[in-house]
Amino acid sequence: MPTNQFNILGLTNEQVILAREKFGQNKLDYKKENSFLEALKHIFKEPMTIILLVAATIYFISGESGDGFFLVGAILFITSISLYQNSRSNNALEKLKDLSEPNCKVIRNGIIEEIKSEDLVVGDSMMVEEGTSISADGTIIHSNDFSVNESILTGESLPVFKDQTKEDKFIFNGTTVSSGLAIAIITAIGKETKLGKIGTSLENINEEKTPLEIQITNFVKRMAITGVAIFIIVWAINYWNSQNVLNSLLQSLTLAMSILPEEIPVAFTTFMALGAWRLMKIGIVVKQMKTVETLGSATVICIDKTGTITENKMSLAKLFLLSSNKISHPKEHLTNDEKQLIALGMWASEPIPFDPMEVALHQAYKETQENDERPFYKLINEYPLEGKPPMMTHLFEDKIGNRIIAAKGAPEALINVSSLTEIEKNQINEAIQLLAIDGYRVLAVGTSNFTGNDFPIQQQDLPFEFKGIVAFYDPPKKKIQKVLEDFYTAGIAVKIITGDNAATTQAIAKQIGFKEYENSITGDELMALDEDSLQVCVTNISIFTRMFPEAKLKIVNALKSNNQVVAMTGDGVNDGLALKAAHIGIAMGKKGTEIAKQAASLILLDDDLSKMVDAIAMGRRIFTNLKKAIQYIISIHIPIILTVFIPLALGWIYPNIFSPIHIIFLEIIMGPTCSILYENEPMEENTMLKKPKKLTTTFFNWKELSVSIFQGLMITVGALSVYQYSVINGYNEALTRTMTFTVLISANIFLTLINRSFYYSILKTLKYKNDMVLFIISITIAIVGLILYVNPLTAFFEFERLNLKQLFISISTGFITVIWFEIVKQIKRTKINAEEKLASSHLL
Repeated sequence: MPTNQFNILGLTNEQVILAREKFGQNKLDYKKENSFLEALKHIFKEPMTIILLVAATIYFISGESGDGFFLVGAILFITSISLYQNSRSNNALEKLKDLSEPNCKVIRNGIIEEIKSEDLVVGDSMMVEEGTSISADGTIIHSNDFSVNESILTGESLPVFKDQTKEDKFIFNGTTVSSGLAIAIITAIGKETKLGKIGTSLENINEEKTPLEIQITNFVKRMAITGVAIFIIVWAINYWNSQNVLNSLLQSLTLAMSILPEEIPVAFTTFMALGAWRLMKIGIVVKQMKTVETLGSATVICIDKTGTITENKMSLAKLFLLSSNKISHPKEHLTNDEKQLIALGMWASEPIPFDPMEVALHQAYKETQENDERPFYKLINEYPLEGKPPMMTHLFEDKIGNRIIAAKGAPEALINVSSLTEIEKNQINEAIQLLAIDGYRVLAVGTSNFTGNDFPIQQQDLPFEFKGIVAFYDPPKKKIQKVLEDFYTAGIAVKIITGDNAATTQAIAKQIGFKEYENSITGDELMALDEDSLQVCVTNISIFTRMFPEAKLKIVNALKSNNQVVAMTGDGVNDGLALKAAHIGIAMGKKGTEIAKQAASLILLDDDLSKMVDAIAMGRRIFTNLKKAIQYIISIHIPIILTVFIPLALGWIYPNIFSPIHIIFLEIIMGPTCSILYENEPMEENTMLKKPKKLTTTFFNWKELSVSIFQGLMITVGALSVYQYSVINGYNEALTRTMTFTVLISANIFLTLINRSFYYSILKTLKYKNDMVLFIISITIAIVGLILYVNPLTAFFEFERLNLKQLFISISTGFITVIWFEIVKQIKRTKINAEEKLASSHLL
């Protein structure tokens, strides 16, 4: 964009380098914790790590240094895995943070350019526009209709109007532009800004835990408390039998280790962080990890028309002149009155346009006027866009006193302030209907002959003459019909919330195959409804027109009151409230204002709504895979706990069949399976055909737990059956241990494959593309093979080599204990298919 309209050159490249060397970067560099040390500290506070350290110490004291070193190795292995996962999560979040870092505009070398906010320097000429966040402190040198929300500093929510002529001509970092445009010379950056001195930093704000996070934490705490209680009981039993303090402690620690499901919080954090990273790769920035959890629950999405459904590429398409009562095309031969209508529309716009319609009016003015009078007129007064419906007015004057007063806005607003006969009003409304029914967006244009300098406080008090209507066409996006179909298929209702009029919105909605486009309601009508009527309205009506911030917020809150999980798209200042209130606020990355981006929890980098279909699919996939991982963890922990506890509690011949080294080996196998293998699982075919899950859905309800518990009990029956088989056949303790352990390992492998889907058969899921499945299972089988058949390892684990018959019995038992679930899945599929056929026959 050329800067001759400002006559500001800004800093040169050399001056920028010198300023950066002198004043540094525009960052709030508060002291940060060392993330590596913090992660290490957190790991060594974990109950499992403490138990392993205690067990290793006991082994060393007892003189069993081999077992002690094995547990120390296990601690190092688990620590490295945790640090790796933590590093992946942090790297993903850091990349997201970089992407969500705001940009700003500066004039340098006479050219307006967009830079990262951290690259601002003292002395820069920064340009700020409506909806942007101010990135540093500065002094205004040029402004148009400029107001700022300084609530972050003052607590005052009303915008403050500022310009270079007023005493208060300063702008501050962290505040947001409510209206207009300004250019300011930067006077302070980073910690030297007013905000920096207060010490406010995003790093100091802790995100609240989500309901699911709290449930997971509580579940793990309850299991830990249970573990402590059982630890004491088992220690007492062991000590009573053996009178050996250290040995009884070791056996008790074995059980405590088997009870702790420490993989669950690790899996949760990993899935959420990597889910956010995967979304970033497809062009969606997730500002809060908890949003990933919520995505799969979205039941309704509220979308804007302009720029979301349509291209946001406004072109002046039609003109309506009241004096001739005629609709014409701007490319045709224009009369002087039609040229004047375009000129007035341009004068009513911002001198430096950034709204697409204003850009189109400036372009049309340039193409249709013989003489460009813009350089000769100066803006002497302006009234910002306001009112319901809204309008705006600009007053220009040249050096000899010629004055232009132009207004534009919603036709209803200009009709209300103009002296019109009933015939003229009917002509205007007929023209609006004709234009709107074809999907044109309409703006009314008026002028005033006010001559004094004592301007009224409100623009509506000026005497106006209604001149005509300028109509713009913004074509629908090519893929939008497919996007809507995908939302409907996924059971997600779609609502259009727009500031445009009903006729234009309904015309566009009809073109794109939008359901229930016939009925609509305006913002004023909506605000007049009582609570009960509002609840019904937001359920039954899908098009909301002439909306303003309070009305948008009311719709979101009413939908939430109806137990809907609301996703809301927005790009402007007036979307901020609704974006913040929605469960999932979605800002546009390209045309979205900084206010919208700050309020939102997601940012679509390329403004493509189809990415929201991908995001919701990703959210459902993450939730489904996390559910598989947690159910796997619960299922496999139950047989470990019971295989350790039952022989001891019932006084079987080999009461302490496993020691800490066996349990930790099983834990090492389970960790990668739940947090790496299941995280990489692809989305199942029926994922986007299901209704959204309820936001309150957890993994710890009886329906989910009962499947996991029953799977765990079946594996337990298999393991203990082989234990008893070994005893009956007179096998020694080492051989009994080996066969029981092999049952658990084989059941673990088969459970991993079976639980890849709780609906589709294993024959189908084996075709899923997930390289981690073969990799992790192959490594598991290889390591177990070494332990069972390489003598030093076999002796270390107190195992005994199995012959083919014993190996077959152990593996086939592990297989039988989990394969029964395939029958359950088959019954489930048959039942659902029958229900679908019945539903189809009813429709026919």
